[in-house]
Amino acid sequence: MPAGKWHRPFFTPYALYGTVDYMYGWPAFDAGNGFTSAQGSMNVLESLGYLGYLYAYWKHGQGQWTYANGQLRSIGGGWGGIACLSGFSLALVTFSKTVLYALNEHFSDYSNTRHNDLSRLVFLWIIPNGFWLVLPLYMIYIFGTDILRGLSMAGGDFTSKPARAAKPRAIQFSKESTPTKKE
Repeated sequence: MPAGKWHRPFFTPYALYGTVDYMYGWPAFDAGNGFTSAQGSMNVLESLGYLGYLYAYWKHGQGQWTYANGQLRSIGGGWGGIACLSGFSLALVTFSKTVLYALNEHFSDYSNTRHNDLSRLVFLWIIPNGFWLVLPLYMIYIFGTDILRGLSMAGGDFTSKPARAAKPRAIQFSKESTPTKKE
């Protein structure tokens, strides 16, 4: 909150957001609404999970990612499974929480945002919150594809429609139904 111990320099933009969405401003704080504190607690756990994913990715990943060579860093084996499952789960949590916030606002008759004009609502509430829908959906798709591919390969299924849909671009399946690297 403005004038709080950690407000400057870290949380200055949230002073504006607190005037757009009262759930994050003084009205909710003064009313003793615990939703924002509960959400903040979940955000800390979620952020720790993302940090764990990044740690596994950089500690156990292979390859050097740069814009020049276009290579992607990859992680395989047990650590790859942990990273993929945690990335998928965390993205699902991020997406679900954002949907929950929007539904909470809808079912409370927009009590925290109805005071905004259309321009302010679109540019300071809808677009910023939309980011927390689009990026996690992309991550869910990518990690979900990796999980599906791994489960298909572990089960020996290289030919079914789901296995073909999850086929990675870097691996080509031979007629013997075993993955081979592209040249």
